[in-house]
Amino acid sequence: MTTITNIEDLRRLAQKRVPRMFYDYADSGSWTESTYRANESDFQKIKLRQRVAVNMEGRSTASKMVGVDVAMPVAIAPTGLTGMQHADGEILAARAAEKFGIPFTLSTMSICSIEDIATHTKAPFWFQLYVMKDRAFIERLIDRAKAAKCGALVLTLDLQILGQRHKDLKNGLSAPPKLTIANLINLASKPRWCLGMAGTKRRQFGNIVGHVSGVENMGSLSEWTAKQFDPALNWGDVEWIKKRWGGKLILKGIQDVEDAKLAVASGADALIVSNHGGRQLDGAESSINSLPGIVAEVGSKIEVHMDGGVRSGQDVLKAVALGAKGCYIGRAFLYGLGAMGEAGVTKTLEIIHKELDLTMAFCGHTKMSTVDRSILLPGTFPTAPAVTAG
Repeated sequence: MTTITNIEDLRRLAQKRVPRMFYDYADSGSWTESTYRANESDFQKIKLRQRVAVNMEGRSTASKMVGVDVAMPVAIAPTGLTGMQHADGEILAARAAEKFGIPFTLSTMSICSIEDIATHTKAPFWFQLYVMKDRAFIERLIDRAKAAKCGALVLTLDLQILGQRHKDLKNGLSAPPKLTIANLINLASKPRWCLGMAGTKRRQFGNIVGHVSGVENMGSLSEWTAKQFDPALNWGDVEWIKKRWGGKLILKGIQDVEDAKLAVASGADALIVSNHGGRQLDGAESSINSLPGIVAEVGSKIEVHMDGGVRSGQDVLKAVALGAKGCYIGRAFLYGLGAMGEAGVTKTLEIIHKELDLTMAFCGHTKMSTVDRSILLPGTFPTAPAVTAG
């Protein structure tokens, strides 16, 4: 096998090993996928200032995210259907994150349940919440996250309605996959994946099946979820959830300065500048381009994180330079997971950490706390919009 040196190597290997419908689910955006592509390409436009003859000894990428010590300012993002990229995927990714010393965030729409992760890890993981119309279920879900001693609740605000992802419709996405002729042919070419899935009982949405009245299988689950995402979600619900949760609250899906101000007013501990990986509003601005304006407006009042397009340690450093206190990786860790299981997630983190450490040194810094936009070449990076009087 080719030596793995970067995230793209893991992506190509995952594409070979993961069934098409699940690979495409992870590696796609909505409609024309313009925002999905911009999340990555806008990072590439930002250029770095190399410095020389600077003492590079004693470097550390250690930092903090919402008061938690982290080995680098990176967390694993909540991603749905992770356990369909690789058998027991959420458990494997959580283990890798724990060993590396960064937070793991479990999605509401995970295959492995909150209780599965709590059983297989010792470090407090974070839990991402989607708000459903069934508020009694949401209350129980929050209480389960409390019982599992989750360190933070990540409330996603940008999925009240679902963006259309053409590939999912064409592939007939389902968990477990529908056994059509096309899918059977594709599955036959993925023996490693099939063997893994044959060895686990975790093949459905573990946080939902058995926890909602009338939802006992994939048929009833599909019918339930189609009706449950709540288009009426509003800032009043955020206050209710914050009170019910009582712990650290992170709001995910902020792209606009006005929404960032409302996030501050809600009393949240952090916000994540995010466009859902380009999977919701196609044509929205890339996350890295949205970041500076939000940092300028609210960065002194709330901890600002970001996700979207992070594929390297250089991307992490650029985001930190523009004011982010942490970055989340979704597709990058999913590529590693699909390619090589837990070892692949570890490889993802090692690659990003090494790139972050070396790039920080080349830019003349030895610790994350001193990194700012002075490491970026003027004219190549996004800035906060000018405020006009009137």
